Amino acid sequence: MRKVKIALPKGSLQEKTFELFKEAGFRISAQERSYKLYINDEELEPYLLRPQEIPVYVETGALDCGITGLDWIKENDSDVLVLGELSYAKKSYNKVRWVIAVRKDSNIKNLRDLEGKMISTELVNVTKKFLKKNKIKAKVEFSWGATEAKVAAGFVDAIVELTETGESLKANNLKVIAEVMESVTCFIVNKKVYKQDIKKKKKIDSVYLLLKSALDAFNMVLIKMNVAKKNLEKVLKILPALRKPTVSNLSEKDWLAIETVVKRDKVKDLIPLLKEAGAQGIIEFSLNKLVY
Repeated sequence: MRKVKIALPKGSLQEKTFELFKEAGFRISAQERSYKLYINDEELEPYLLRPQEIPVYVETGALDCGITGLDWIKENDSDVLVLGELSYAKKSYNKVRWVIAVRKDSNIKNLRDLEGKMISTELVNVTKKFLKKNKIKAKVEFSWGATEAKVAAGFVDAIVELTETGESLKANNLKVIAEVMESVTCFIVNKKVYKQDIKKKKKIDSVYLLLKSALDAFNMVLIKMNVAKKNLEKVLKILPALRKPTVSNLSEKDWLAIETVVKRDKVKDLIPLLKEAGAQGIIEFSLNKLVY
């Protein structure tokens, strides 16, 4: 089989992506100023590219698959297959928003006030479509960087910028007047390769499965406990589970062992309830991978 050419995003998503691949079992290393990467998988040929470019190269077939944002898929109007989203509640791959922002002291209060104004952004095509949809005529220019500074300095009337928490906008004395789109990180595939190359499809599906299982595992934990048979029903009523909890006999008569997978953010509420219902020896384990 020819190697699967996969693109990983350079820049703000790079460290997060390398971390995710590590959790999925892949070791990746990069040489300074090189777009080619090393990976401990002979069937993969990874490249490090700007996320803005990845949808273009995946669509043309120069790459078989890659990780990029939904925003850049829409910006390039790329005809690619989105195999799935890669978003989770850790410190990476959170959903982000593209918003229209102006100076706090600006007379621009809403979308209507943008009529005839100048807007700077890296997301030009999506912004133009958004304005057209809202029947607003404004000039949109491509920004090569320092976008927030341009509106703060008065070079342009507004910007369309990416934000996660909004703190950077506030720090630059800007206010949001509208949301253009929400974006998530996606795993994309060349449609022709995925449809016609069975071996590559199998490998691509395998990589995506491992990445997704690593993401899903972070949000879940395995908890184990011992319960007297007389308290079993009370404990089972409290426990959520992917399916049904596993219940097995202990060597000690009239005692059972229970184990199940639950959401990480629910554990702090569950443990006191389980203890109150008669559970003992409660243990919580982190998971490396979780395949549904």
